Amino acid sequence: MKNVFDVILLTALPASGKSEIRNFMAHMEPKDLQSNFHIGQSLQLDDFPYVVFMQKIDMELDKLGLEHFCSLPNGGTFIDVRTYGVLSQMLSEDYHDLKNRVVVKTDRPAEYMFNRIDRARQLAGMEPVLSMYPSDIRAKLIEAMNPEAEKDIAEKNSQYPDSFDNKTIIIECARGGKQGSEMPLTGSTGYQYYFKNLAPDLLSNAAVLYVQVTPEESRRKNAARFDPNDPDSSLFHSTPEKVMLNDYGCDDMQYLLEHTEVKDTVTVKNYGRTWHVPAGVIDNRSDMTSFLRADAKEWKKEDINTITNALKATVDTMWKNYNKD
Repeated sequence: MKNVFDVILLTALPASGKSEIRNFMAHMEPKDLQSNFHIGQSLQLDDFPYVVFMQKIDMELDKLGLEHFCSLPNGGTFIDVRTYGVLSQMLSEDYHDLKNRVVVKTDRPAEYMFNRIDRARQLAGMEPVLSMYPSDIRAKLIEAMNPEAEKDIAEKNSQYPDSFDNKTIIIECARGGKQGSEMPLTGSTGYQYYFKNLAPDLLSNAAVLYVQVTPEESRRKNAARFDPNDPDSSLFHSTPEKVMLNDYGCDDMQYLLEHTEVKDTVTVKNYGRTWHVPAGVIDNRSDMTSFLRADAKEWKKEDINTITNALKATVDTMWKNYNKD
């Protein structure tokens, strides 16, 4: 019988508290985290670095006087909403690479990343646009993006463990839809699209931890957390207002939980199969997590107790369905 979650899908609107909760767990005693929360030593996967990487390609295209391939200019949304499917495909590939300890060694890091992005685009039903640029343009993009690609690949390689015993892979992402959208979200938006784009073996080993805030609170916290000295970090980055309204003006997690086939799970149907992925909700509408962005020495005991109790109740809900066999 398992003692820890293999995979936790940590989901929420931007700035809802996902990264802060990860930071909190990183400061907990490993034995306590495992015995009381069924979370082993955490291995982290996140699609945010890929968003940053693709946006930096767009910046290089700007310099060449060319149109963006990923996002609309001036902090706009994705040109094609299926890009969220691209990110899901890349997370699934990261999961498989991690489980199989696929260490990437290449002297052409940007080209490797471009090929990954194009492969994921094809799986999401899009054109492999990065391979379609003229050779001189592609060469300039590769040269400009090599340092960023090398850094991302090294970071990915660095966390491969010798063993997966008592390890939990935490996969963080945010998904949503346009402000005012009716439920259910359809097409390439929301968590309904995210879950069905994940690999079957990943879904079979996963549980969902959802951090609930209102879209209004998400936008407030998104603006409040921004640090111009650390704009690409998970704790201090800020999502543009246009994107917050058009891509994260609502989300569909509560809808999925209310319309599931099994209580306290999310029903996912794809590949001719059905999964009932265990799920739990941390209600963060009264902010319990912002204090976790400060130095741990400044955390107050009463605040620690509040988030500890909330997290414990949530993982207990997840665990009852995850480990019932």
